[in-house]
Amino acid sequence: MEDKERNILITEEEIRQKVKETGAQITEDYRGKKLYVLSLLRGSFIFTADLVRAIDLDTTIGFMTTSSYGHSETSQGVCQVVYDVPDNIEGYDVLIVDDIIDTGITMEFVINYVKEKGAASVKVCTLLDKPSRRKVQVEADYCCFEIEDVFVVGYGLNYGDHYRNVPYVFNWK
Repeated sequence: MEDKERNILITEEEIRQKVKETGAQITEDYRGKKLYVLSLLRGSFIFTADLVRAIDLDTTIGFMTTSSYGHSETSQGVCQVVYDVPDNIEGYDVLIVDDIIDTGITMEFVINYVKEKGAASVKVCTLLDKPSRRKVQVEADYCCFEIEDVFVVGYGLNYGDHYRNVPYVFNWK
């Protein structure tokens, strides 16, 4: 893929500004609440790191790994827990943070999973949303960017094991 030209869809500066705005909104919405940010690894770790620095609240942060893509460009439709939430989240207001909502299958699974663990409330924050690919009814409470049905990489999103470290979101021309 590296021999193809990169088509930058969302710049580093656009991401920085939107993350700052989203963090400020989350700060207002969660003031006085017991916030637990649950980052879905591996794709959201860069977004989560930037987002939690933009949230001006006492925040507990945890990680969970699920799998539905493997090394494919599309979801395989079956979600499984690879690494479970390490903390007791009962009574917390949980904000699930992910890199992208595509079919919604993974997010629906995680929302239900977190509710079963006794969260006081569950909301979703995503960097990217691809509503045209939905297979289940899931919507983000906080969405930085809505995108068309294109395969994207960068800023945490990968192709195989590559491109997570690129500071912008792109596809290939």
